[in-house]
Amino acid sequence: MAKIVTMGEIMLRLSTPNNEKFIQADEFDINYGGGEANVAVSLANYGHDAEFVTAVPANPIGECAVAALRKYNVGTKHIARSGERLGIYYLETGSAMRASNVVYDRAHSSISTATADEFDFDEIFKDCDWFHFTGITPAVSDGAAELTEAALKAAKAHGVTVSVDLNFRKKLWSSEKAQKVMTNLMQYVDVCIGNEEDAEKVLGFKPGNTDVTSGELELAGYVDIFNQMADKFGFKYIISSLRESHSASDNGWSACIMDGQTREFYHSRKYHITPIVDRVGGGDSFAAGLICGLADGKDMKAALEFAVAASALKHTIPGDFNLVTRADVDNLAGGDGSGRVQR
Repeated sequence: MAKIVTMGEIMLRLSTPNNEKFIQADEFDINYGGGEANVAVSLANYGHDAEFVTAVPANPIGECAVAALRKYNVGTKHIARSGERLGIYYLETGSAMRASNVVYDRAHSSISTATADEFDFDEIFKDCDWFHFTGITPAVSDGAAELTEAALKAAKAHGVTVSVDLNFRKKLWSSEKAQKVMTNLMQYVDVCIGNEEDAEKVLGFKPGNTDVTSGELELAGYVDIFNQMADKFGFKYIISSLRESHSASDNGWSACIMDGQTREFYHSRKYHITPIVDRVGGGDSFAAGLICGLADGKDMKAALEFAVAASALKHTIPGDFNLVTRADVDNLAGGDGSGRVQR
């Protein structure tokens, strides 16, 4: 199995129970999660040596976040204890035509004030096969962006394959700031994951004469965007999940991938997911499935099918973490979506 390192912020998630709106809630359900942490949990569940790098405050809440990772066999020995607080996000889960809503409370969190001298990147990337980060971490603060670049430089110095999930978050930064920071970081990236909004808001790419929302022309739009990205950055693979949001409770789910060298393009099987239990972490479970497939040596088509099946299953699980096994994913990717009781 591969040694895979992810780095980012883990947060305390406070979500309203039973699809309540914030104003109705008298209590919150507690979970921990965050983009790169979610990826690490999935990879550990699949049997890989997954290590998560972050900073948490030296208090009981920080230790609870670390314990949440250890519970699922994620390595935590390189987590720094520094800063004032663990970031929080509040989640109001939508239903039917009512969208979900997220409120961030993460200013001055530990990862936002962490510096590169708190981490021994040579030790972290020793014998490492893969490093994954998202566009969320550099958006948290200028310091976190500098920390991300320091990690990327060290990863490439150790010959590590690097993947990114672009993950544009308009509540954290502007498109202009995202493009300035993230375009620079792409020089270190081998595998790029991001939908059409990410490609436009984070890297400035738009489809040519096609409309990615217009049914038959949708895939042509992605081919166009992927070709532009491959031309500029030389990515080995460019990938996007494809969400058809019929409502907050009913989505179509598939994905596409392009080989940046041969320009071969592939569109996966599509899943109809309804009712959705929890879509938060769906993109992270997709990224983890893709990394797992490629790290296992699967070809890009098989890796993509594994990723789509894994992320479809995540939509049925409460919380940020995707708590499925390889067997679960393989069964669904192999065509068993019956949901029958397993005895």
